[in-house]
Amino acid sequence: MEAEPPLYPVAGAVGAQGDEDQLGVPDGPEAPLDELVGAYPNYNEQEEERRYYRRKRLGVLKNVLAASAGGMLTYGVYLEPGCPLHACSLYPGLLQMQLILHYDETYREVKYGNMGLPDIDSKMLMGINVTPIVALLYTPVLIRFFGTKWMMFLAVGIYALFVSTNYWERYYTLVPSAVALGMAIVPLWASMGNYITRMAQKYYEYSHYKEQDEQGPQQRPPRGSHAPYLLVFQAIFYSFFHLSFACAQLPMIYFLNHYLYDLNHTLYKVQNCGTNSQGILTGFNKTVLRTLPRSRNLIVVESVLMAVAFLAMLLVLGLCGAAYRPTEEIDLRSVGWGNIFQLPFKHVRDFRLRHLVPFFIYSGFEVLFACTGLALGYGVCSVGLERLAYVLVAYSLGASAASALGLLGLWLPRPAPLVAGAGLHLLLTVSLFFWAPAPRVLQHIGVLYAVAVLWGVGSALNKTGLSTLLGILYEDKERQDFIFTIYHWWQAIAVFAVYLGSSLPMKAKLTVLLVTLVAAAASYLWMEQKLRRGVVPRQPRIPRPQHKVRGYRYLEEDNSDESDTEGECGGGRGDCAEEEAGPVGSEPGPKPAGLCRRPCPYEQALGGDGPEEQ
Repeated sequence: MEAEPPLYPVAGAVGAQGDEDQLGVPDGPEAPLDELVGAYPNYNEQEEERRYYRRKRLGVLKNVLAASAGGMLTYGVYLEPGCPLHACSLYPGLLQMQLILHYDETYREVKYGNMGLPDIDSKMLMGINVTPIVALLYTPVLIRFFGTKWMMFLAVGIYALFVSTNYWERYYTLVPSAVALGMAIVPLWASMGNYITRMAQKYYEYSHYKEQDEQGPQQRPPRGSHAPYLLVFQAIFYSFFHLSFACAQLPMIYFLNHYLYDLNHTLYKVQNCGTNSQGILTGFNKTVLRTLPRSRNLIVVESVLMAVAFLAMLLVLGLCGAAYRPTEEIDLRSVGWGNIFQLPFKHVRDFRLRHLVPFFIYSGFEVLFACTGLALGYGVCSVGLERLAYVLVAYSLGASAASALGLLGLWLPRPAPLVAGAGLHLLLTVSLFFWAPAPRVLQHIGVLYAVAVLWGVGSALNKTGLSTLLGILYEDKERQDFIFTIYHWWQAIAVFAVYLGSSLPMKAKLTVLLVTLVAAAASYLWMEQKLRRGVVPRQPRIPRPQHKVRGYRYLEEDNSDESDTEGECGGGRGDCAEEEAGPVGSEPGPKPAGLCRRPCPYEQALGGDGPEEQ
């Protein structure tokens, strides 16, 4: 009886078709290994590479949108309804929703008795305004220590901490959290500016990966090559951020407005508005709440705000990718903490930064003037506190929509957006000198909304133009955190100056604003003129990273994570390549290849003196 054939072929056995299978590949022990474990026969390397970099570009867009949404939610919680007090009017935020309740005499007496809320509020505001003055000393160190993404996450967490203290309003909760919030303002903005700039550079790398392969990993991209992407990303970021002013007014529109008196009660003793006003809302009524909100309703509102702040933390933590590769983070830290501390001060040597300082200061002045002088001195003073939210919504929507105008820099000369925003603010400031609306009159409310929208347009051109300009002028990844720290530190100085001068007459505030604007525009145009003449800026040298660890990355001959200041003398030979200056009097001529560089840290660990001479 004939034996049945096996169900599965035996490895190494010769089949009925000889020593080849149906695909023509030899079977058995003689089968080539490449045919068994090789690549997929239809594998297209170029197509897979294109798909890989497309996923990388989509990841960069996801990072930009997540960072923008996180910043919008963070400031949408912090920037809450306005307050008639001159102190709290500096921050149209959750801080003001808290202080508008504290301002009402009846609310203070009924809920807190003699706890001294005005004194607590003044110290809290002092902590928020004074602490950023010293931010230049610690911001670069914190960003280099934690990394850009984790600094953003930590700062957003501190904002959430400040929101949480409103559950239990006491001196030992409000004041320490306000000081911590003041410490986090400059690091948050510096890390966000650095993050958006790095995303633009990475998007350029992923879009032009073929050029990078041809030029080699050590070759720097052309200067200014990432500028179009930076313009788009900054427009996206500030479109989201300026929406936070509108989002911040939702609790006031849907909650707090139901408890407020109308303008005939709150503005009963107000005599002068606009350019004739003195300080902030002189004569404003001490009682603004018609009925006191129930504690349960306040807890619900604060819980919603806390949930939004927590969502912002999750967005930054879960959706924002790293700004640098791990080896780049090592290089940024390895220049020495003393150098990191000193480099922001050394960058003052650069004439470009010195010329931009007036614009930095004006950038802080103008946004606070929109929230204090315009919204309160011209808005609340004439149309009542219950319409403050709508004035700020008009400003927010105008600024958010006008952020897209920053894209005009793709076709117009570089100074165009900044000069256009400055010119618009100049016309509005001069017009406000001659406008004194009458209290408790609603006839000019349309003009007020139009001025708020136009001021938002100028603010958007200012913010997008400045951030884009800094990202273009300083594209070295070793300098960006220092530059954005200096920018936002000067903004913090401007905020502190506004806090100190909040009791000045409106004409004095408009004069300071006008002088600062003219000086900023003139200084910026002078800087552009110097650059066109070819004046070379003096930049401080970034020290080479001094690595104290022994890792796998030092075994690689070509290091793709090499910083911009590395490898220039070595011609792209990697981290270990560093030319040493020959002794004085040495004869010129070719030198052995083994003597032109120091030994790698890995070679030093093995006790060798570098590669042997051939």
